[in-house]
Amino acid sequence: MAVGTAGTRLAERMLVYKIAFSSPTHAVLPSSTLPALALPLLRERYASGSLSPSRMAMQVAAACDAVKDDTAWITRVPPEDLMKAARDLEARDPATLPLYGLPFAVKDNIDIAGLPTTAACPEFASVAASTAAAVTRLLDAGALLIGKTNLDQFATGLVGTRSPYGAVPNSFRPEFIGGGSSSGSASVVARGLASFALGTDTAGSGRVPAGLNNVVGLKPTRGLVSIRGVLPACRSLDCVSIFALTVDDARDVLATIAGFDATDPFSRRRAACREPIVRVGIPATPEFFGDAEQAAQFAAAIERARALGCAVEPIDFTPLHEAAALLYDGPWVAERHAAIRSFFDTRPDALDPTVRAVIGSARAYSATDAFAAGYRLMELKRSSDELFERVDALLVPTVPTLYTIDAVRADPLRLNSRLGTYTNFVNLLDLAALAVPNSMRADGLPFGVTLIGPAWSEPALLNLGARWQRHAALPLGATAHPLPPPTEHRAPAAEHGIRIAVVGAHLTGMPLNGQLTERGATRLHETTTTPAYRLFALSSTAPPKPGLRRVARDGVPIAVEVWDMPLENFGGFVAEVPPPLAIGSVELADGSWVKGFVCEPCALDGARDISSFGGWRNFLRGCARPSQL
Repeated sequence: MAVGTAGTRLAERMLVYKIAFSSPTHAVLPSSTLPALALPLLRERYASGSLSPSRMAMQVAAACDAVKDDTAWITRVPPEDLMKAARDLEARDPATLPLYGLPFAVKDNIDIAGLPTTAACPEFASVAASTAAAVTRLLDAGALLIGKTNLDQFATGLVGTRSPYGAVPNSFRPEFIGGGSSSGSASVVARGLASFALGTDTAGSGRVPAGLNNVVGLKPTRGLVSIRGVLPACRSLDCVSIFALTVDDARDVLATIAGFDATDPFSRRRAACREPIVRVGIPATPEFFGDAEQAAQFAAAIERARALGCAVEPIDFTPLHEAAALLYDGPWVAERHAAIRSFFDTRPDALDPTVRAVIGSARAYSATDAFAAGYRLMELKRSSDELFERVDALLVPTVPTLYTIDAVRADPLRLNSRLGTYTNFVNLLDLAALAVPNSMRADGLPFGVTLIGPAWSEPALLNLGARWQRHAALPLGATAHPLPPPTEHRAPAAEHGIRIAVVGAHLTGMPLNGQLTERGATRLHETTTTPAYRLFALSSTAPPKPGLRRVARDGVPIAVEVWDMPLENFGGFVAEVPPPLAIGSVELADGSWVKGFVCEPCALDGARDISSFGGWRNFLRGCARPSQL
């Protein structure tokens, strides 16, 4: 992105786009008077006709206007543009737009065509010529952009105080920090001003603000979501992150923005993941920096993990903490300098003093240092990989303690470093992470936990995270709205593969599941067919298999898993399918059609009808003897 000019041109932009500077202090931020903006609730209102995108736009704009000097926003979409976007949506078919009319916000280091990208540095600002890839996907899916949000300048910080547009306070107690660097994005979601928001995450910027504001923060695997159109902090580590009111909402947003982008050199094709999460590792010697309340809340969270059926194992986090230290106390800080080198070298006075000190430390490292640190990181990555052979995921406090805005301003570097205790290592070690609300402290501040898994473990993390959030049953963000009931989620778009419904021996944990995983297939979700099928136990098959048949009447829903098979591996998979089975088309409960296992009718003559079990797993559980198969 080109560096903008200061002075008159910037002043003109600020008038056009209503960019407002705020005072260092901030009044108490009331929860929104809007109805709950969780995705399934808004979809119900749109479907019933009680809500339209125009009405949604007016309501959200009014709620935002009601908070004076709101430091969470840098730029709001002008009212006339917002209403035009809403009216344009009303002229389209909602059935073709999975995010129809859902209001969202974007961190202001992500480009939106026609709006300035400031990265919280006015002298750096310039109007974007194009829209970031992830945002384009959201707009194409019918989401309604409300504005761009505040951040720690150049996405450097976990505190939310390093911005000339003002510190973004905690949504519960404004004397406390709201976390950063994606401070504004977490704040507007927590206060019910947006259904979801995009942030970025390099060292925890998509998780720390979520934990401090009682919302969900999803940091996907590097490369799962395109970073084209994102002003980088550390380009090799950066991820577009998602803030949402519920885990199910975050899953739906990810399904829209995930996908390979050939124009982004850091984009990667999705690989298989391991499910489910049944073994979680916790820090053997957790650090809370003297915060006894935080320690007690985490102890209770460990018991919640056990209540949800997870085995808990203490883990030595020493290699993880060593990796984390490389991010700021190693040559990766030079990547932050590389992102804005020309501007930094010519206008260092334009930067926040703390941000200037952090990025300026890049000069202390040589190319030799960078290679040496890279070698050490690979050794630590090997240790991390071995760790995930012992456990399926890590469970950590999202932050070890909490600080006031005044405390952070008095000691900005040390306290910021503490906040990254359980986040800084994640991107360096190519892990995925999900911050989930857990409980409320006695002092009225939220306590959140983060689930961390290997690369591509988003489906497993989201499945456990959704159960975790339902078990905690906290209100949505900083509002009084209760958690909505669970809904069927959309699977990620299979842009690079083919969806396959498996019904028997290829299910997770079954004898032939390896034929999927060895070809890089990813399990997307569990669902059922439409009630138009019957299931039969085939005779004389090894291993035992069922046969699925579509019927004109007396059908029932049959449980299936939906997998995403890379296109290049699909032919080899089909070639291994033995008769009487075949790959055909199967209709799922949501009305969509995918490829799946079907059976030649002649093989079902005399076969046992096991449809009453509802699926192959239930049938196997009901078998008292192997001879019953």
